[in-house]
Amino acid sequence: MAAKFEHNTFGKRLKSMLKVDFRRMFTMRLFYIIAGSCLVAPILILVMTTMFGGADPETGETVEPMFTNVWQIVSSISGGEASTEAAADAAAMSMDITMMCNMNMLYFAIAVLVCLFVSEDFKSGYSKNLFTVRAKKSDYVISKTAVCFVGSAIMILVFFIGSMLGGAIAGLSFDTGIAGTSGVVMCMLSKIFLTAVFIPIYLVMSVSAKQRTWLSMIVSLGAGMIMFMMIPMMTPLNSGVMNVILCLAGGAVFSIGLGAVSNLILKKTSLV
Repeated sequence: MAAKFEHNTFGKRLKSMLKVDFRRMFTMRLFYIIAGSCLVAPILILVMTTMFGGADPETGETVEPMFTNVWQIVSSISGGEASTEAAADAAAMSMDITMMCNMNMLYFAIAVLVCLFVSEDFKSGYSKNLFTVRAKKSDYVISKTAVCFVGSAIMILVFFIGSMLGGAIAGLSFDTGIAGTSGVVMCMLSKIFLTAVFIPIYLVMSVSAKQRTWLSMIVSLGAGMIMFMMIPMMTPLNSGVMNVILCLAGGAVFSIGLGAVSNLILKKTSLV
């Protein structure tokens, strides 16, 4: 009787790769350090900045705290939705002061996660052994993109939980204003889907630099800074269905397009 060999299909290869990568992600100490930082950071920011509010002991003037509403640390209101000139000025001030201390800064933490997660494969020789034994480079790129997307979504949700805790401790208002509850939900979905735009960029940098973690991180953070201004524009606190659709579509386009670039880089360059 002739021996039968099971055909190693794309689905089976990808399932195996995802299983390995998810296990590596969730057993990696670094991931929990970053996730823990995402929980603690908004609590510290909201509590510490609220302490600076009140009357200035030297001048007697009232000093407004950096954050007056808990939702400011999640995102800012789109200026186009401001109903009055004062509201528009407040939105602009919010963009100037709080933009670098809100959830948008997580896109830099995501760069760190992707670069360290990928570079470890090349440093340990895992990737070379992986491609030699069973996996195709396209499987590797798809798996890394999917796993890092899940990791990034967890980071954003943990930051949101920390924001709620920090707001409660600091005694800040939870009034959603013109954004409404639906706007907050759409904002969170938009931010999660927008990570699919940034992750493929960071992945390209990581597979290009390979074991040179410092190089991949510098270039990735630089790319993140260049694209940073699109984050508050695409994911305002008063987001709607269109914001979610645009972020989802952008993530799909970048994941497919830059995923192909990462695959090409792996095929054309040395794995060491």
